[in-house]
Amino acid sequence: MEPVQTTTVSPTGVERPRTGERIIATINRDPLTAPRAVRNDAILAACTAALAVVLALLVDGRRPDALGWTLLLAAHVPLAWRRRRPLPVLLLVAAAVAPYHALDNHHGAPVPATMVVLYTVAATSTPRRTLLIGTVVIGTTLTMNALTNPDGFVELVRITGWVVAVLFLGVDVRFYRQYVAGIVERAERAERTREEEARRRVAEERLRIARDLHDLLAHSITLIGVQTSVAAHVLAADPERLDRGAVAKALDDIAGTCRTARGELRTTLEVLRDNGGPEEARGPLAGLDGLPDLVEAARLAGARVDQSVRAPGPVPPAVGAAAYRLVQEALTNAVRHAGPEPAVRLDLREEDGTLHLSVTDDGTGPTPGGTPGFGLVGMRERARSVGGTLDAGPRAGGGFQVTATLPLTTTATREGVAG
Repeated sequence: MEPVQTTTVSPTGVERPRTGERIIATINRDPLTAPRAVRNDAILAACTAALAVVLALLVDGRRPDALGWTLLLAAHVPLAWRRRRPLPVLLLVAAAVAPYHALDNHHGAPVPATMVVLYTVAATSTPRRTLLIGTVVIGTTLTMNALTNPDGFVELVRITGWVVAVLFLGVDVRFYRQYVAGIVERAERAERTREEEARRRVAEERLRIARDLHDLLAHSITLIGVQTSVAAHVLAADPERLDRGAVAKALDDIAGTCRTARGELRTTLEVLRDNGGPEEARGPLAGLDGLPDLVEAARLAGARVDQSVRAPGPVPPAVGAAAYRLVQEALTNAVRHAGPEPAVRLDLREEDGTLHLSVTDDGTGPTPGGTPGFGLVGMRERARSVGGTLDAGPRAGGGFQVTATLPLTTTATREGVAG
């Protein structure tokens, strides 16, 4: 059966850690940085002094005289600072205990204080220093015992065993605290790494959404602007002989563009509302099968588009989405900047495992000196996101050209999955 988990509830209704958990936390805490160390150590010193008095009075042995009591109690005073200054406390305790034993007082009374200070030194010092201190303490103890009790071999072995055991306990606790501190540090580092990875993914997702929104809105608004201009021209050209069919067609084209943009916008923004649901809920990715719709939309906007699309078989979704957005942005720029009724050439082919894309026009290109937009920057970023490259600039014979190479071996990226 599993143990029942219990907690202590304070009168205010706040749950407090159980006693066992508090003890474990105290053991794991670094003694050099523990809060209220002097107060707690002063209480420990008082308890140890009380135990020493009981041992001196009740256990068989020579009771201390006035000087012996003074030395015995003085040996416990430095224990209040044992965690702050372990080595000076050890020296002060030894300075009081050594003459105490030399005067042949009760030898068992100062043992608790000696064990406490030895444990503290071992738990806060390096193993080499602990070994050196243990050697000095054992050597001093053996010397004093040989002078005060030459025949006490059993007592000699017992004292040495206790000293070694206490030192080993302190070293073991020190290593345990270091082990726990290492686990905590690794957990914190892993948590920071997860947070950094989450922030990086959020930044990538925001960049992807920004590119998609730019491509979608720039393309749709450009087409709507051109189609609105056509409708306005028809209405203003000859009011007496209004071509209702042409006006109706222009308005239908505007409505169709709005519907298409609304659908793509909904698909793009669903990632912002996603709560971890299935990926299919975000809608299908735009791919190479959507290129005919882009070409038809550009033709409705007045461009004369000639296409040569020799698409390969199935392509990775990320590459198909990138190619779709690159063609969309290139056609949008051609309709916007190339002048009235530009001649646009779209070429798409697969060669040596790479998708080669080219969109050229015979227009005038962007207005010199104008404020650069984010279209070309977004196109380069989109091509780079699938391991490809993109070049764009004026043609030698006039017009503007956009070329891109997209490797078909690229695995589906996050953009390709969520785009």
